[in-house]
Parts: sequence; structure tokens; C-alpha cells
Amino acid sequence: MTTERTSTGDPARTLRLLWRETVGEPKRGPRRGLSVDAVVDAATALADAEGLTALTMRRVAQALGVVPMTLYTYVPGKAELLDLMLDAAYARMPRDDIAARPWRERVRTVADGNMALFETHPWAADVSTTRPLLGPGQMAKYEYELSALDGLGLDDVAMDDCLTYVLGFAQSCARAAADARAVERDSAMSEREWWEANAPLLARVLDPAAYPTASRVGAAAGAAHGSAYSPRHAYAFGLARVLDALAALIEDRAPVERPPS
Repeated sequence: MTTERTSTGDPARTLRLLWRETVGEPKRGPRRGLSVDAVVDAATALADAEGLTALTMRRVAQALGVVPMTLYTYVPGKAELLDLMLDAAYARMPRDDIAARPWRERVRTVADGNMALFETHPWAADVSTTRPLLGPGQMAKYEYELSALDGLGLDDVAMDDCLTYVLGFAQSCARAAADARAVERDSAMSEREWWEANAPLLARVLDPAAYPTASRVGAAAGAAHGSAYSPRHAYAFGLARVLDALAALIEDRAPVERPPS
């Protein structure tokens, strides 16, 4: 797992790039052949295909057919580029109208949207966003996701807490799903194939009499999911429990009338 983090570059330059401010750019001189958006798109395609470990300014330059130094006239470095990539991914997330739906459906839509983001851009699940981007994509995402919890009687801090809880759950599930895919890819065996290949050995070394509960429950879970771990089932089961936990805060509170947009 990578340890990439957002907001590790120059904050002033990053914010100007995120919001596409042009203060200080030369008005005269040769016309530039690329754009910040083109650099971000090329970097995103590279990370989608090969992961963040492959993301270097040199590789992005190769993809764009320019020398590496050319990129630095658009983006100061990899740290700022990563912020731009993530914010652009946030900006492209679908945002259905969920205002009229019950709160559980609204929150489920938010969680599903983040899982879809991480499926499209697996690298995004490995980026720490403890220090937020504060770009237009990030702010639009935050505004939309908070709307799923607005008007439920929660104060502002509780709304942020609940959203953080939901997003942390989705990111954790996305990482586990990516790890399961990597295991299958690296072993060239599906989960079912791996268990079938190792079943004779396990039958010899594991004594059901010594581990009666583990043997019974493990066999039942394996039969139900086709493997010891099912990312899809873990997400569905866990999200239902997340919603149950939020209900303890929400369903005994009086709804708050939303101000007009």
C-alpha cells in the first residue's frame, strides 16, 4: 500500500492550480502546447493502469510526448499533480438528485458513489486525505455528500462525523477489494481455485475436533461466498451495519427544516 498524501506540495501554488487561477502567468511569449488538464488526464490514465508507484513526472512526460522539464511549466511537481488528479476525479463523480429519498438511501448513494470512484481509480483509495484538498472537486463532493445528512436533526459537527464514518468505511472496503484482486492477479488463481488446490493439505492438518466452531463457521461462510472473503458481501453487510449505527443518532431526533436553496 502506498503512503501518498494530499496537500504535501506548495499550498499557494496548489490552490491556484486547483482553482485554475492564472495570476503571475506570462501574457506574452510562445504559445504553450499543453494544458494543466491534459497533464492531469495523462497522469490519471497512467495511475489507473499501473498504480501510483508508476506515477513519475518522467512517465507522464513520456505519455504526452514531451521532455520532463516541460511539465514543470504546468505543474510544480508530483505532490501538486496528485492533488490535481484527485480533485479532478472528485469533480467527475456522478451526483444524482437524492433530496427526496429517505436518509438511508441518500447515505447508501454516497457510499456507493465512493466505491464506484475507487473502482474506476483504484489508486485513489490509497491516498491519505487527512489534510483536505479544498479544490472545486473536493468542495462539490463535500457539499453533495453532506446533503445526504442535512435536515435530520444532527448538528454540524455530527454531520461531518457521520460523513467521515461512512467515507472511511467505503475507503477501507475499497482497499480490501483491491487487495483481493491483487492476490488473484499475482497468484493467477481465483479464490475458489486456491481453496480447491489446498483443500487436501488443509484437511490433513486441521482437526475439526480441535477447532469445532471455527471449522463449522468457516465452512458455512466459504460455501456461502465461494471463498473465505467476499469483498462484495463484506461491503453490503458492513454498509447495512453502518446505517444501523447512524440510525441510533438520527431516528430519535426531530427533522430540521432545510432552508431554501
